[in-house]
This record gives sequence, C-alpha cells and structure tokens, in this order.
Amino acid sequence: MQTLLTIIHGLAIGILVSAPMGPIGMLCIQRTLNKGRLSGLFTGIGAALSDFIYALLAGLGMSIIIDFVEDNEAQLQLIGSIVLLGFGIYIARKNPAKALRARRKGKQKMSHMQDMATGFLFTFSNPLIIFLIIGLYARFNFPAAEFTWIDYLIGFLSIIIGALAWWFTITYFVNKVRGHFNVRSMWLINIIIGSLICLMSVIGFIMSLIDLL
Repeated sequence: MQTLLTIIHGLAIGILVSAPMGPIGMLCIQRTLNKGRLSGLFTGIGAALSDFIYALLAGLGMSIIIDFVEDNEAQLQLIGSIVLLGFGIYIARKNPAKALRARRKGKQKMSHMQDMATGFLFTFSNPLIIFLIIGLYARFNFPAAEFTWIDYLIGFLSIIIGALAWWFTITYFVNKVRGHFNVRSMWLINIIIGSLICLMSVIGFIMSLIDLL
C-alpha cells in the first residue's frame, strides 16, 4: 500500500510540476507545430530532466542550494527574465518555412538533441521552480519520514515518469491538430507565443527590480 501511494504521489508531483502552461509549455507547443512532434517531445524531455534535478535537490534536503535560491530570489528572477526575453524574441522571429525545408532535407533528426538541450537550459534557468516542488512535497507528504532507499528510488522515478507522461500527452494532442495549420498560420503562432514569452519576461524583470530596490 505504501509503495502504491508513493507511486501515485510521485506521478502527481511530476505532472503538476510540468503542467503549468508557462514559457516552456509554449515553446514545446511552438516546436511541435513548426518542427513536428519529436521536436516538441524532446524539448519536453529536456524540461522534465531539469525539473527532476530540482526535485532531487529538494527531496534529498540540499539546503545549501535551497538557501542560495531563497537568498538570491530577485537576482535569479532577473537573470531568468533576460533569458526568457531572448527566447521570446528568437521564437517571434522564427520562420517556420525553414524548419519545414530542413525536415524535407532530412536534417531534422540532427536537431533533436539541441531541442532537448534548450528545453533543459530554458527550464533550469528558473531555479524558483524549486519552491513549487517544495510546496507539492508538503501537499503530498513526500518524501515521508518512514521512506526507505527503495521508497526514495520509486518515488523519484515516478516523478520523472509523471513529467514525461505530461509532455508525451501534450505533444500528442498538439500534433493531432497540426495538420490544420499552414506555414502562414504557424508563423502567426510563432509571433503570438514569442510575444507572450516576452511579456512574461518583462513582467518578471519589473517584479525582480521592485524586489531589489
């Protein structure tokens, strides 16, 4: 019973950490529409790996990391906002026709590792996610005081599986409607998503400056 509960809680944490439709979710959707499902999925895998690292740090009581994030929250948010702004501008200016030509020439597979790397770095650049993870740990009593090393192993594996399941599902459904978009509409989506990410970065930048002043 304890093992089943650990699996359920781990899956729930993994899904809930990934589920908020923030910048990484928008990036995943944008890449799925522009470059195909695998590109979006590898972006999500990179994000899931980043979330998993933060989940390990929080779950194993890495107080040094947590204290550093708490003490430098505004500065980290400022840096993360600048990174977001760069991604937002890049996406808004991205020409989907180039991605289509690259896929037809067989070059698309070569970029999947790049998709995963950028998904990882994009998510890892926002260490404030660790506070969401800590909140979810408290909500689901994870890890429990009576956890053995096997419970820890099962729990953390469940978290990464939950996160990957979320990105697998999202890219599946987005890919299903992808055929209804032409290059012009995908370019418009790039501009909209890129602009939203830029807006998020500006808001975060202003909030972090207010905290610093």
